[in-house]
Amino acid sequence: MSKKYGLIAAILVLVIIAAGCGNSNNNAGQGGNAKPAGEGNASNTSASHNDVTVKIGVQGKGGLFGKAQEQKWFEDAFGELGAKVEWVEFQSGPPMIEAMASNHLDFAGMGNMPPISAQAAGIDFKIISQLLDGKNNVAIIVPTDSPIKSIADLKGKKVAVTKGSNAYNFLYRVLDKAGLKQSDIQEIQLQPDETQPSFEGGKVDAWAVWDPYISLNTLSGKGRVLADGESEGVLSPSFQLVRSDFAKKYPDLVTLYLKTFEKARQWEADNQEEAFQRYADERSIPIELVKGMQSRASMINIPISDETIAEQQSTADFQFQLGTIRKEINVADVFDNQYIEEALK
Repeated sequence: MSKKYGLIAAILVLVIIAAGCGNSNNNAGQGGNAKPAGEGNASNTSASHNDVTVKIGVQGKGGLFGKAQEQKWFEDAFGELGAKVEWVEFQSGPPMIEAMASNHLDFAGMGNMPPISAQAAGIDFKIISQLLDGKNNVAIIVPTDSPIKSIADLKGKKVAVTKGSNAYNFLYRVLDKAGLKQSDIQEIQLQPDETQPSFEGGKVDAWAVWDPYISLNTLSGKGRVLADGESEGVLSPSFQLVRSDFAKKYPDLVTLYLKTFEKARQWEADNQEEAFQRYADERSIPIELVKGMQSRASMINIPISDETIAEQQSTADFQFQLGTIRKEINVADVFDNQYIEEALK
């Protein structure tokens, strides 16, 4: 496994470590803004947080957070209130959830499936903004010369996927739409850096994965998209999470985090050529590949709509029927738009 494949995931920036908590007073119609009495408000501020170290999770090095780290945007912003920043690297969302559960991470960005598993397991967190719309950032890819032409052709085939990821949910929702069961494929559970050489070596027939691996393989001619959210009508949005106890104690820092992330996102939007060239140089890949990734997964930082919450509920209901989660959940309980609304004022 080359460093190129292991590091390229950073370009996508889907991850910023965190955990948070649901509250039973929220509902989709309120956009997740209702709070129990006594819980922190996003507009509350504290003069100093000298004893606080804010743990931010990222997937790999470089990318948008690489620029933010280089410029010390987060360190400076939190430093004005006396708080410190610690960066922690991960490969995907599920390990981040584990870190959040053990109170080792405060903020994280990830796909739609890990928060559902976390909520069903009783882990306390809040979803505080939406990062991706979910149309093209997750897909099932096959080798370019593969005879597989449709989802039905996956029957009996070896399909690689990271269990608990947004790609895992996408794979089985798409199979279900095509009338296939979980037992109709040979599921190969692997992390992305393990799958890349297996995909290239023909050891798996298909791969359910997120970008940048989609763009990496399709734009290099190694693979083609069999299905994605846009073609199948199954969205895989990504979100930013915060650990619930952290949000209750330091609501001002949650708002500050989102403000600082928006500063980084806006820098990228205003300086695309510089940003994309930077990402290409970091990974020693063609800038066209970076542009392809960005076209599939352009970063946003917005309040979560009722429609997105409803789609997340559909995902949770499907996973309960599949047996991936052991109890039914009301996903609206963990959405809280107050911080992003305050941050974007």
